[in-house]
Amino acid sequence: MDDEQKKDETTEAQDENAGAAGPVSDSGLPPEGESSESSPPAAEAAEEVQSEEGGDEEPSEEVAEEPVAEEVTSPEPDQEVEEPAAKEEKKDVIPGADLEPILVEPDKPELSAEEKARLEAEEEEKARREAELAAAEDTDTVAADRAPAKMEKDDRFLATGKRKSSIARVTLLPGDGKITINKRDLEEFFPRPLHQTMVKQPLVVSGYEGNVDVRVRVHGGGISGQAGAVRHGIARALTEIDAELRGDLKRRGFLTRDARVKERRKAGLKKARKRPQFSKR
Repeated sequence: MDDEQKKDETTEAQDENAGAAGPVSDSGLPPEGESSESSPPAAEAAEEVQSEEGGDEEPSEEVAEEPVAEEVTSPEPDQEVEEPAAKEEKKDVIPGADLEPILVEPDKPELSAEEKARLEAEEEEKARREAELAAAEDTDTVAADRAPAKMEKDDRFLATGKRKSSIARVTLLPGDGKITINKRDLEEFFPRPLHQTMVKQPLVVSGYEGNVDVRVRVHGGGISGQAGAVRHGIARALTEIDAELRGDLKRRGFLTRDARVKERRKAGLKKARKRPQFSKR
């Protein structure tokens, strides 16, 4: 009997404690709907007493220091203004705009043999004319060492000059340097300065310019051929006046007969050397 009474008392005491602590589910957790915040007031009072007792003392555990965020330096106002401008410039710049353009020459069509020969002939003629002009401007004259030979009023010196198909018959006589070609003045017959210079070259080199009059009859060929023929005839006539001039005139090429002429056409060809197109089949 005593044992049964003790068990009943213990069960009643447990029921009273459970009623004070609140309802407990079968799993030992508080029932749903009730938050854990509703803790018994006894526990809260115990925590407050502990905090008051240890308020004066420093906590034994060190509190971990929170990391301090690095201060972000704000850009200066000048930089803020420059950055968008730089971005805009980068957007506006065209890639490769600072490069120099490369000029590509168009493909030139291949020249035929006839055109190449014509260009070569033109270059040779141009080089010859430049050489003649250089010789005309040459100040080295034969008259630097000796005076022109004396001539009488009735003296006549005749010579014939040729160039291509032109023939010039030249007469030199004492005078003041007047040049007449086919009864016309030099400037009228040869309006181009190049041809006028060619005619005067032998006289300038020999030093007889202004000391003799020149009368010329020329025919055949064209203007350039006639000018060359007149120069050739004057140079030959000067050697008749003074034989010592021959070496200087010969060295400059004034006494040499220029044998270059246009090549004649051949039978069976279109021109001097141009052939008809060949077709094998």
